[in-house]
Amino acid sequence: MPSVDSTVELLHLLGDATRVRLLALLSEEELSVAELTTITELPQSRVSTHLGRLREAGLLRDRKVGASTKYALNDASMPKDARRVWELVRADLDDRLLETDRTRREHLRAPTAPAWPDSIAGEMERHYSPGRTWEATLRGLLGFMRLGDVLDVGSGDGAIAQLLAPRSRSVTCVDRSERVVEAARKRLGRFENVEVVCGDMQALPLPDQRFDHVLLLNTLTYAEEPERALGEAARVLRPDGILGIVTLSAHSHPELTATYGHLHAGFEPAKLARSLGRAGLEVLECEVSSRERTKPYFEVVTAFSRRKPPQTRNGKNPHG
Repeated sequence: MPSVDSTVELLHLLGDATRVRLLALLSEEELSVAELTTITELPQSRVSTHLGRLREAGLLRDRKVGASTKYALNDASMPKDARRVWELVRADLDDRLLETDRTRREHLRAPTAPAWPDSIAGEMERHYSPGRTWEATLRGLLGFMRLGDVLDVGSGDGAIAQLLAPRSRSVTCVDRSERVVEAARKRLGRFENVEVVCGDMQALPLPDQRFDHVLLLNTLTYAEEPERALGEAARVLRPDGILGIVTLSAHSHPELTATYGHLHAGFEPAKLARSLGRAGLEVLECEVSSRERTKPYFEVVTAFSRRKPPQTRNGKNPHG
């Protein structure tokens, strides 16, 4: 049986992200220090230091090939306790950075290596490159937006409103937490077109037909009565106004989301679309738009719906 000290030392050894990256690569292929440095984009001295520690612990083997040294996972004679811990770690490895390492490794191996964009054509959104993130892309696209009167329901401390305020006629934030509302007021105090209100999404303290756009971003799972919240969102929309929703799709992990205060384990797109229809909204889009890349792989639903314009008795729009 391993001692407490040796167990702690082993856990510490595998508690470093760089060493896990190296082990993941070397569990699939024998590589040199120079190749690992190119793939991971880490300094050679740092790679060599981590390889030395992993070899001393018996997780790696090495062999001379000409003037260089090749490393690989020590499958044949890895200590039993080290093997058990590594197998546990490897079983749950599913990470964007590891996928990028593998992509660069394949690029390194290609006889006529294509340019990096060519190597990931068809799945660019799945791969990281320096500075190319969803946040950076969103901020670049926001400059093209011109919005009217916006209501952000469940606005939190105003991070989204801060982005929208310069591009909107007005932004109203509603959240039921006094503490969060106070934080939002501090964040948004410099914007003259922003109002922050304490209120419940199921009984909005706002007049009918006040807004051109209503946002329910990662909010609906917190509602005791989601359909009532949708009805309130529809009530405050102007005719032809748009409601935008981002929420979790239905899932089987309520114990995880409950720790974040969620009252509902997501919403099936078809059921959400029917609820929007009952609220008097025309559904423009309601579907799973993304899937998280780490377990338990939560899916996200994006929905857009429009408040139908008033109808005359013969069913025609009185405004045209």
